[in-house]
Amino acid sequence: MVSVGTVVWLSSELMFFAGLFAMYFTLRAASGGLWAEETAKLNFPFALVNTIVLVASSFTCQMGVFAAERLQPRRTGGLFAFAKWGMVEWFILTFFMGAFFVAGQSTEYAMLTSEHVTLSANAYGSAFYMTTGFHGLHVMGGLVAFLFIIGRAFAAKRFGHYEATSAIVTSYYWHFVDVVWIGLFLVIYVLR
Repeated sequence: MVSVGTVVWLSSELMFFAGLFAMYFTLRAASGGLWAEETAKLNFPFALVNTIVLVASSFTCQMGVFAAERLQPRRTGGLFAFAKWGMVEWFILTFFMGAFFVAGQSTEYAMLTSEHVTLSANAYGSAFYMTTGFHGLHVMGGLVAFLFIIGRAFAAKRFGHYEATSAIVTSYYWHFVDVVWIGLFLVIYVLR
């Protein structure tokens, strides 16, 4: 039931982001010249590195899911024996990669603000900050979920299917956030 409920909830989140994409394309269609001028201020290499880190975090998250499915909450070998890592270690790595992404977004916001691209400056600024900002809030929600799952793994007397299911549905959310970012990255940074 938890998995089904999560998928239904993610479907509603998909509709939310579809609305943001529609807003972006509508404003872009109405202000083509402005878009060409403002997108020139984007730092594509910086955003690409940030995107690669976020996409790679989906793989580390999935490694944590595989460990949770084996009912292995923590590592059984040395710190650098990655093959023996448990869910906790993979989720901690995923958390740090997600935090790196959020820090990168904050840095990009600071760079764009210095270029006079702000939320209230024009339609482009509004569309850029609304789409990436709401995505960033979703990433932060995922980071909180990872902390919750990691804490739950330490608090559980016995790591069982209940804890594993929580880890799995958290991964659904994280993969969703990553896929949405890939769409946003392609629309904002690639499709100029």
